[in-house]
Amino acid sequence: METHKNFASSDLSKINSTMKVKNNQVAIVKWSLIIAGIMLVIMVLAFLDLEALPVHPAVMFLCVFLFLVAIVVALMFRGRSKKLKKLISGENIIASWTMSSEDIVAYADNLARHEKFKNKVMFGITTLFIFLIFGSFILFMEEGKGFMAIMMVGLIVILALFTFGMPGYYKNRNLKGDGHVLIGKNYAYVNGIFHNWDYPLSGLTKAWKLKKPFYGIGLVYYYTDRTLTNTEELFIPAPEEIDVDALINELKA
Repeated sequence: METHKNFASSDLSKINSTMKVKNNQVAIVKWSLIIAGIMLVIMVLAFLDLEALPVHPAVMFLCVFLFLVAIVVALMFRGRSKKLKKLISGENIIASWTMSSEDIVAYADNLARHEKFKNKVMFGITTLFIFLIFGSFILFMEEGKGFMAIMMVGLIVILALFTFGMPGYYKNRNLKGDGHVLIGKNYAYVNGIFHNWDYPLSGLTKAWKLKKPFYGIGLVYYYTDRTLTNTEELFIPAPEEIDVDALINELKA
């Protein structure tokens, strides 16, 4: 297995330099700070109450909201940027490899199938709840039944677009990925996407060896945020020379 515990720091630099992994979290931090700066300038102009540059109260309220959101996003992704930097530098890495073009296609296809199935299940459950909630209102309301019916259909259409459109979007994005895989103890970089499970109330649930639809490693992790606990599943193709069993033991240690 390409375990970096056996490499010197200079070797790690050469390995990751050859892979050319970019810290894509930095750009998010940069643009969030730029947006926050623009909003701050508008807020200052509103506070100065200049006749030449009047700022409507509604615009001021929107700017305050966007400023706070941008600051939160910048702080959140600043932490993610530092973690990914450690992974790229080799400080917290266990294994790394680059997927072949065939592996990237297999990875994208498998993920799209998995997301499509999961989304269909969620679509069925959510649609049922929409019918029950809106149907109850329509049943007992004396007026506005038509409007409620339109709202119900509109919600289902939006949900359907998201359910059946997102797997295709993710597939196209993954097909354009860099193919690099970096796996650490508490986070992983897979084909351009950074995953981490070292937040409070988060962690790695399962790691196993994949034999179908390709040789590789499967990972399941969970994280807790404002939408409560969420679970993510990763199915990562690996070259035959990677000792997946040893990698799993490292992750579980």
